[in-house]
Amino acid sequence: MAVGTTETTETSAPATTPDAPAEPQPLPLVPFEHPAEAPRLTPVEHQPGQALYRSVLPGVIQVPADLALAAARKSSLWPMTFGLACCAIEMIATYMSHYDLDRFGIVPWPSPRQSDVMIVAGTVTKKMAPSVKLLYEQMPNPKWVISMGACATNGGPYTRYDRVLQGVDKIVPVDVYVPGCPPRPEALLDGFVALQELIMEERKAAGS
Repeated sequence: MAVGTTETTETSAPATTPDAPAEPQPLPLVPFEHPAEAPRLTPVEHQPGQALYRSVLPGVIQVPADLALAAARKSSLWPMTFGLACCAIEMIATYMSHYDLDRFGIVPWPSPRQSDVMIVAGTVTKKMAPSVKLLYEQMPNPKWVISMGACATNGGPYTRYDRVLQGVDKIVPVDVYVPGCPPRPEALLDGFVALQELIMEERKAAGS
């Protein structure tokens, strides 16, 4: 005699989780008692303005004319190739491939008619001073002068001699002084960089 067993399944009530607290609502920008002011107090949408030429010709860069001219001048300096004393040897070494002045747009030029930079490299005697002055006058404007070395700046070790000019700035205006006796090529290179910065600073000068 088989005894039948009946399996009973007990159903449990579903578990309930407590409700999360409601997040606090932000306070309205406009009080409820003045709903008519809400449209007038909404923030203005930012719409950047655009010039007409940017709509017609997109991608055009606007720069001042004096900035473009000064950038062209500083990037195409043509120093005149002449030397007066031992500083000229260091100047020649600066033009060599080790220092690569071409990357600055600096190209030596043998004629004063197309040069715009004069490097006075060496001792300026009173016999040579008229020739230096004549070369400077033959250069077209704008033009600049770099006094390279102690001899060109103030006579250097020959300052006690009566036939030596006490600085080339006695006959031509000097823009950059490069100290040393003689200065190394790195010093002259630093003088060129200082001259380029000076050209950019003086771009708004009258008559430039």
